[in-house]
Amino acid sequence: MQAIILKEAGGTEQLEFTEMPMPDFQSDEVLIQVKAISINPVDIKTRSGKSLYNELKSRNTPIILGWDISGLITEVGSAVTQYKKGDEVFGMINFPGHGKAYAEYVAAPASQLALKPSNISHETAAAATLAALTAWQALVTHAKVTSGQKILIHAAAGGVGHYTVQMAKHLGAFVIGTSSADNKDFVLSLGADEQIDYKTQQLEDSVKDVDFVLDSIGETTIDSSVAVTKKRGTVIVLPSGISEEKLKNLNRSGVNCYRILVESNGDDMKRIAGLLEKGIIVSHISQVFPFEKMREAHLQIETGKTKGKIVVAI
Repeated sequence: MQAIILKEAGGTEQLEFTEMPMPDFQSDEVLIQVKAISINPVDIKTRSGKSLYNELKSRNTPIILGWDISGLITEVGSAVTQYKKGDEVFGMINFPGHGKAYAEYVAAPASQLALKPSNISHETAAAATLAALTAWQALVTHAKVTSGQKILIHAAAGGVGHYTVQMAKHLGAFVIGTSSADNKDFVLSLGADEQIDYKTQQLEDSVKDVDFVLDSIGETTIDSSVAVTKKRGTVIVLPSGISEEKLKNLNRSGVNCYRILVESNGDDMKRIAGLLEKGIIVSHISQVFPFEKMREAHLQIETGKTKGKIVVAI
């Protein structure tokens, strides 16, 4: 099969196309013919030597990046009962471990997957994996957002952000999203009640008494995020350069501020599948690249200006 390995940390030239044996799979796993892959900022950070690179490098040779897939089951492990050959499935595989998604075939734990709704494409499904799981776990698992709460979502037009807006509205929250002025209409079309232009508006002058903030930016926004959150409210920070000492100091303000890392979870994937099937959430895909253009897909994510998601089709 064809796969893309990461030779060393660095630029996109370190992504090398190669032929590899078909992956082995365990009794609790399935073998999937990959139809679509979603690309995330963590892919780019890991490729450049940050994020998960050192952990993967210490345990795996070669490194195959990627965690988000949608595809067709071609083989089923002996202990797997919930899926069969021919099923179309999607999920985030083995995150934050070695997902090996940049390949024509992947082995995946059955417990981390969900059936792909028949009314959506593989590209749409692959997009709604790491980003959608992050949004769901932040809102539901951690913050336990309820109807009527006021929610602030930074980078609301981005991968995680655009799912978070839709999910928060489904949960009955009043949603405020930050974005550039160019993305105002897009953020409002997702269901946001208000949009704040982060380039021209001061957050503290535009919003107050927020129950929950999802801060995917971190270093430049965290102080403002805490300042606009009510006492005993919650600020969840996605992985960033913020130190633990900084988080402890922020918590002394009376706001519950902490960092989360999304985890593979098949039950959560099934809930997301249901939202996709009913049209409650929709994946906005700004561009689909062919597999051979993986380097170009990485360069697009590196711009930091991607609206919604970038997907690679095989």
